[in-house]
Amino acid sequence: MNIKIEKLIKQFAKLPRVGTRAATRIVIGLLQDKTGRGESLANALLDAVEHIHPCNICGVLTDAEVCEYCTDTSRQNGQLCVVRDLSDVLVLEKSGVFHGRYHVLGGILSGVDGITPDDLNIANILSRTENENITEIIFALPNTVEGKTTQQYIISSINNPNISYSELASGVPLGGDLDYIDDGTLMLAFGGRKKL
Repeated sequence: MNIKIEKLIKQFAKLPRVGTRAATRIVIGLLQDKTGRGESLANALLDAVEHIHPCNICGVLTDAEVCEYCTDTSRQNGQLCVVRDLSDVLVLEKSGVFHGRYHVLGGILSGVDGITPDDLNIANILSRTENENITEIIFALPNTVEGKTTQQYIISSINNPNISYSELASGVPLGGDLDYIDDGTLMLAFGGRKKL
């Protein structure tokens, strides 16, 4: 196989949830396409890499200093939803079950992967709870040991008796990610969240 094509396949295969087989199909499809999709994709990717960065407040990826969720005054309802990454925000927004503020961690704690609190967007949650009059923190993290560990670490770091904590309820399977949950199940899980 051509070295340049092989190199491109390896880069696509490194993306989350994309294996070698899917990466091969994507690369061949883009290279054989005559409509200019490959060039458009490359330009869009370069533009995004150059201009997209985490919101200074919540960590949602944006091209502005502060994202659309943080500047939306209708979301100042005292609720803060803690999620792993932007894909979780997009899933929740699509379902329409949450209308408060978000806090994107950028991952979850993992001893196996060497991810510590310093690697995540955890430090400014305390200041957010004080500055934004947060009364409830909703954890929409993966229902895994790592997700629960991250959740408990955040609760112990905040240590504020005036804040209630909840997590998504039934409907989110153990070991499940929000990416794979349909809107109806997500709505039930969010509506039936339980206090911690």
